[in-house]
Amino acid sequence: MKTARIRIKMCGTTNLADAMVAVEAGVDTLGFIFYEKSPRNIDPEAARIIIEQLPPFVDTVGVFVDRDREEVEEIIRYCRLGYAQLHGLESPKYCERLARFAPPCQVLKALRVGDHTRAEDIEPYHEHVKGFLLDTYQKDKVGGTGKRFDWSIIKRLNLKKTWILAGGLDVDNVAEAVEAVAPYGVDVNSGVEKRPGEKDHDRIRSFVRRVRDLEQ
Repeated sequence: MKTARIRIKMCGTTNLADAMVAVEAGVDTLGFIFYEKSPRNIDPEAARIIIEQLPPFVDTVGVFVDRDREEVEEIIRYCRLGYAQLHGLESPKYCERLARFAPPCQVLKALRVGDHTRAEDIEPYHEHVKGFLLDTYQKDKVGGTGKRFDWSIIKRLNLKKTWILAGGLDVDNVAEAVEAVAPYGVDVNSGVEKRPGEKDHDRIRSFVRRVRDLEQ
């Protein structure tokens, strides 16, 4: 089945070698996790060094979890990030203020999707964010679970902004995901890793090829 162009984001970037392989393979966007509890956490200085060496037209996303807004703004400016992806309990007001005071960086709100997820809880965010990232809900984890959620839940969320699908995607299930729910983009992390924070270059290439094959 032919689809429109699907944006590919690879999250959990921690080193230049992984970043360059991803870009050369055709990944559109690289994600950098600024969350100390994550095994894929990266220091802003290290992220900045990688970002400075990327070619043109590669988007960059900083992933944050309930961090002080001024600290997020500082990292955005220092690393020259294009997007801030918020994975915690950040309020709609937090999102609105971040979008206002950290331009041209744009705000994405991550939603941890499970049986409890309701459209009315998401509604207040619509006017303050550029889009959503849908990840898998797992108690005591804010993302990076490596598990997929029930994609049928998406229909009842009444999303009015562009959204990106995450949660346990890999080369074996990404085609099924795209055909089932037609996301604007897909986000891969553990599905292309050897171990947390270290990517498998062959898996990156295979994942990108699989997605691009859907567009033929």
